[in-house]
This record gives sequence, C-alpha cells and structure tokens, in this order.
Amino acid sequence: MALPDTRTKILDAAEVLFAEHGYRGTSVRAITDLAGANLAAVGYHFGSKAELLAAVARRVIEPITAAQCAGLDGLLARTPDPPVAELVEAFAGPLFDEMPAGNESGARTSRLIVTILSDPAEEARSWTGPDEDTVRERYLAAFAHALPGLAPRELEFRMRGILAVTAVDRVDVYNRPSPASPTEMAGEEARRWAITFLTAAMSAPPTRARR
Repeated sequence: MALPDTRTKILDAAEVLFAEHGYRGTSVRAITDLAGANLAAVGYHFGSKAELLAAVARRVIEPITAAQCAGLDGLLARTPDPPVAELVEAFAGPLFDEMPAGNESGARTSRLIVTILSDPAEEARSWTGPDEDTVRERYLAAFAHALPGLAPRELEFRMRGILAVTAVDRVDVYNRPSPASPTEMAGEEARRWAITFLTAAMSAPPTRARR
C-alpha cells in the first residue's frame, strides 16, 4: 500500500485539529507538526490556512453532497412533486450514512461539521464552492415547491436546522462513554427518529409575525 503523500498528510492532520480546536485554535505549525511536514508545505500545497480549511471541508462534504444530489435526482425522476418526508430523507440521510455510529472517521466528520456551523471565524463560513451552493439551491427550490406558504428566510433557517440537528446528534453519539457505545442498529434507529422529527419541523405551519 502506498504511503500518503505530503498533501494528504496535511489534510488528515488539519481535519483532526480543525475538528477539535476550530479554525482560530489551530495553528499552521500544529498541523505540520502532526503531519510530519515542513512548515512551508501548507503554503506550497494550499496557499493559506484558510484555503486549507476549505480543502478539508470540501473533502469531507463532497461525498455527502454527491449523495444528496443523487437522492434528489432520483426523487425528481419519479415525480415533480416529492413530499417533504422524502426530501428530508434525501437531504439528511447522507449525513447519517457518512457519519455512521461506531466509526472514528464519522465522529471526526460530525465534529468538523459542528465546528464549521458554529465557528465565529469568517474563514469557517466562506469555504463553500459551486458544488455545495448548487445542491443547497436545488433543495431550497424543492422544499419551497413542497412548502409554498413558507417564507424563504424561514425555509433557509429550517434547512440549517436539519444540518445542525444531524451533526449534533452524531457528535453526542461519539461522546457517550462506554458501555453506551453506539451500534449499527442504534445508528439506524437515530436516523429514523431524526427523519421523523425533521419532517415534522419542516412541515410545521409558517411562524406568525408578532403584532
């Protein structure tokens, strides 16, 4: 088996440290020390620490967005009006699939997603590229079609809630001490619970403005 190259070692190290310490809490030196790389290697391979975060995030998110896109394609091929429950499953399901219970890689992915969602650093909010934006816009349009009474800003808020609920659940699973360690069945059960809960949340009546 070929050993990982320097770029991959840096990505692996950065993923671990960004997930644990956030963007500002992670130094380039800490990343290169963990990767066993030269300090200048980050600049050579990525250009900057911010671009490294973007590369880490995209590597983690890419299989999720690909599965989300495929799921939506499948729904729309069957009907132009997929129900909310099926849209939620197509959008949230890949998050569970890529963060399976009992898997350290899944744990790291969930921690990284929570970090991206909550980190106040501007760099943690500007990593997305055209692929991520396209999937987001497609789901927004599909949910807007299924929920025509929902204002765009509230719809966006609810979609962010799908990401937050799923990622926080996955983090909680991995943080539970033994013997309450996660199992494959427990992970599938949580997946069903989440889709039921999130479908109800997405389908709730629009929030009335205060008078």
